[in-house]
Order: sequence, then structure tokens, then C-alpha cells
Amino acid sequence: MLSNIHKIAMVSAIALAGCGVSLAGAETASSPVTDPHFELAPGYLAQKDLPDSLVLLGPPPAEGTATLARDEESRAATIPLRGKPRWDLARTDADLAFPQPAKNFSCAMGVDIDEKKTPHLYRLMQKVLTDAGLSTYGVKNTYNRTRPFVVHNEGTCFPDQEPLLRNDGSYPSGHTAAGWAWALVLSEINPGRTDMLLKRGIEFGQSRVICDAHWQSDVDAGRIMGAATVAKLHTNAEFLADVAAAREELKAAGPVEASSCAAEAAALSAQ
Repeated sequence: MLSNIHKIAMVSAIALAGCGVSLAGAETASSPVTDPHFELAPGYLAQKDLPDSLVLLGPPPAEGTATLARDEESRAATIPLRGKPRWDLARTDADLAFPQPAKNFSCAMGVDIDEKKTPHLYRLMQKVLTDAGLSTYGVKNTYNRTRPFVVHNEGTCFPDQEPLLRNDGSYPSGHTAAGWAWALVLSEINPGRTDMLLKRGIEFGQSRVICDAHWQSDVDAGRIMGAATVAKLHTNAEFLADVAAAREELKAAGPVEASSCAAEAAALSAQ
């Protein structure tokens, strides 16, 4: 997410750790945040309406705890995936600059999520990204947890992001918060695809562990913030109207090309 958000809101071409983006709607942010990850469309929620991660989450795992040992075990279990198709998919999931997130969820959604073909759905995903991502920064900035690739002096699946991530708090995962929020909201719009969408949302978060950019406990906490954000969104009239509009445009949307989903399915099945 974004270094000094009030300054960054005035500049363009900030990398999503390798993806050029600019920021808009940053007035919904709370305290200054770090990690210039993605373009912020104006979110649905004002700062005061975002879920409070300082209330919902405890601190990251302490040294010598079973939870930290689990984090290390989870990381070690992903090492054989490096350089494999699942690693490549994790790199794709790391890119939060649109239209990539829309492409990432199109196969699970069963339709091509596209700015022109499904504009309400596309816009909704952009706005949910802002709300879910910014919901993580109370805890993220308080604890500023070191990321696994820094602890182990390694690289990630997205080297261009690494200079930005080195000094950005690892806990909780903002990518995961957004991915889980997307999965929940898209399931609401297209309930017939719920299992596929939730599975993709789970894998989207796990991509952060595979990428060596987050610990497993960061991902687990990110899912809590994603779900909390969606709960808050259901009090917002604009969000509810966009959900209804997205359902309507889905009726006319053509199916996603099955061939375009083959690589993603293969990567997920091979891990």
C-alpha cells in the first residue's frame, strides 16, 4: 500500500512494486501507510467506517512460539514450488495494478471481468481493493513485522517489489485482505460459482507465502481483515447498489475462454 499516503496521492506512476500506478481517493486512509503497492480508486468506506485492525487482531507471533514455528514450516513447505508454475501464478497474484486482479478472478468467476464488458463489476473490485487494503494499516504500522524474504536473505517471486517491501510491515497481508474480500463479494454476485471463487481467494492469499513475501500468520490475519471489510461494506448503500448492478450485467456477460484458464488450473492442481 502506500508510503506517505497524503504525499503519494499527489503523484502518479508509483510502482505496485514493479507496476506503475497512481493514487486517487486517498482521503479515506487513516494514518500514513507504507508499501506503494497499487492504484487506489476511491473506496466505498470513509476512514471512520473501516474495520479497526488494532481491535480485531493481536500482535504478530513472538519468538519461540508455536505460531512462529508454524510460519517457518509453512514457508519451508513452499520452497519446492519456486520456479514452478505455482510460483509464476504467485507472481501474477502479486500484481495489484488493474486489470490484472480482474484477470486473476475471471476464471473462478466464469466470466471475463473487463472494464468495458463488466464495468460495474470491474469498478467494484477496484473500490473493494482500497477498503480492504487500507483496513490493515493500524496493525501493520504498529508492529512493522519483518518479511520472510528479508529474514532469510532471499528474493521473492516479484523482485521489482522488494525495495518497497523491505521496510513495509508484513503483518497482516494487505494482498490477502483484498483477495479474500474479492472472493466473498464475487461469491455474493455469482453464488453459483461460490466454491470456485472462495478457493481462488484462498489461493490468492497463499500466493503471498509461496512468493516469500508474507508469513502464514500474515495471510491468516489478512483474511480476517478482508472479511471484516466486507461486513462493513454491507452497511454502504453505494456498495449494495454496485453489487445489484454487477449481478445484472453478469446476466449478459459471455463465459471466459476456457483455454485461457488452463494454465491457472494446471498451476493450482500441481502444487
